[in-house]
Amino acid sequence: MAGHSKWANIKHQKGRADAQRSKAFSKLGKEIYVAAKLGGPDPDMNPRLRLAILTARKQSMPKDGIEKNIQKGSGNTEGEDYEEIRYEGYGPGGVAVIVECLSDNRNRTAAEVRSLFVKCNGNLGETGSVNFMFDRMGEVVFPAGKADADAMFEEALEAGASDVESDDEFHTIYCEADDFAGVRDALEAKFGEPERQGLIWKPNVSTEIDEDGARSVLKLIDTLEDSEDVQTVTTNFEASDEIMEKVMAEG
Repeated sequence: MAGHSKWANIKHQKGRADAQRSKAFSKLGKEIYVAAKLGGPDPDMNPRLRLAILTARKQSMPKDGIEKNIQKGSGNTEGEDYEEIRYEGYGPGGVAVIVECLSDNRNRTAAEVRSLFVKCNGNLGETGSVNFMFDRMGEVVFPAGKADADAMFEEALEAGASDVESDDEFHTIYCEADDFAGVRDALEAKFGEPERQGLIWKPNVSTEIDEDGARSVLKLIDTLEDSEDVQTVTTNFEASDEIMEKVMAEG
């Protein structure tokens, strides 16, 4: 979410994952499965799988669950067959929304996502209807205490990053999607394991909303993330820190 990733991506989503542990593990397992299916079972040779495993471990997913999904994805066991699907649309206040899913039934997922948009006063659009408002990029985030802003900026650029944003809490490093693995590995060697990392949709234009709009958009995100098939939800909304603090305090 543009401008307020510290609120939406960390506090909001982490709280939901903690409250719905089994659902979080299910979604992590799907990502491991697809990563292994597409790139093979060796994380040293499969950057997407390596990232999926690191993410699962960080959320305390049991080792046997990780291994089971790697085996399923590499074709060594019987099981579901998931495919990646991306949906695009508009939420309350004209906010652009990208929803990434892993599904074993495209028709079911499409119907459910469309219904959830309508339920939250949004509209599901055609493929390509909003993705021009986002850039596909790699993101690596470190706590602010890892280095000062100047040092992080220099190291990130040397690693191949394209931009760095620093505040009192975090250093957020962005790079081209194709450069993500190299940038992440170089920075991890220098600063240790990141707070979070991955490929994201970074808004290149923002939609500003008021307090009621923020509540409505967060409700849409909550509703979509409750779906078993939805992996990530990204929007381009912008709201002031004052508004976000108030809305997030309401739970």
